Amino acid sequence: MDNLAQKKCVPCQGGIAPLAGEKLESYKPKIGKDWKIINSHHLEKEFRFKDFKQALEFTDKVGELAESQGHHPDILLTWGKVKISLFTHKIDGLHENDFIMAAKIDEIT
Repeated sequence: MDNLAQKKCVPCQGGIAPLAGEKLESYKPKIGKDWKIINSHHLEKEFRFKDFKQALEFTDKVGELAESQGHHPDILLTWGKVKISLFTHKIDGLHENDFIMAAKIDEIT
């Protein structure tokens, strides 16, 4: 099994189809079980923290990671909770990069 967290996101130039079907499903076991594939379009996971400060600190870490990888998730920060959504905008769907980011995000929790 690939260790996705050890890979680096590579820029997607578009012009390719998003992951679908069996190929999409083959990536699911490679990331944490709490990540959900939503409508075969994006990954989503909610992280819970004891207070706003911890949630904000986690959000900052995700932001630093996103910058280093050149792959930026949608992040919703609320009191004690951070919701992350990942998909590749250039292809309007899922790419290996999204799963790499999910695996890397799981490592910083």
